[in-house]
Amino acid sequence: MIRALMHGCCGKMGRVITEICSADPQIEIVAGVDRIKDASLPYPVYSCLEECREQADVIIDFSNAAAADGLLEFCAARQIPVVLCTTGLSGEQLDKAEQAAKKTAVLRSANMSLGINTLLKVLHAVSGVLADAGFDMEIVEKHHNQKVDAPSGTALALADAINEALQGEYHYVYDRSGVRRKRDPKEIGLSAVRGGSIVGEHEVIFAGQDEVIELKHTAYSKAIFAKGAVQAAKFLAGQPAGMYDMSQVIG
Repeated sequence: MIRALMHGCCGKMGRVITEICSADPQIEIVAGVDRIKDASLPYPVYSCLEECREQADVIIDFSNAAAADGLLEFCAARQIPVVLCTTGLSGEQLDKAEQAAKKTAVLRSANMSLGINTLLKVLHAVSGVLADAGFDMEIVEKHHNQKVDAPSGTALALADAINEALQGEYHYVYDRSGVRRKRDPKEIGLSAVRGGSIVGEHEVIFAGQDEVIELKHTAYSKAIFAKGAVQAAKFLAGQPAGMYDMSQVIG
């Protein structure tokens, strides 16, 4: 049985992960950390990591960027693997994650969904073939009207996966309204849609002569990110120090 500590346990994602782990015989949450204590959770909850008395094989983090520095320092000092799901980390914090990975296992991904990460692998496999055949590439992402960043980090990760397969020869175009010219064959277009309560939708379009291939992922609930985080935690526990991502979790 893998013993996990849930960092940010009282948030929405922390609660979903708690439910998933309670039904999984391979992993158990032994303690949680959150500024707001909730006695209804089925494990002790502490206000800070240093208060935890339980031994953990891995930490799952779904908190906030402000807590990342202390978390990484704690994991590095105690050599506890951590699944870093918090978004919005600064460049300095990403550097700190790299430093922590020299002492313990750190897994970070732009998107924790198993489906999105499978799509990333597919893009690595097919992009070169389709680019050589003259296909243009466009990415359209849709999210709820409360999302502030555009394009999404996942859309950029999809574009990066394509570009990596193409030796970095392509550039990204985010807005065509200011320039009147034909499409550059060496570009990847990214478009963002914001509205309603859309959880997340990403579509990669390969448009060729007389044919179009569309690869699409739709998230109907944020539970998919929680499921991916639990799978990542089960993978990461016991791994040697280093940086990991979801591509290694799905194999």
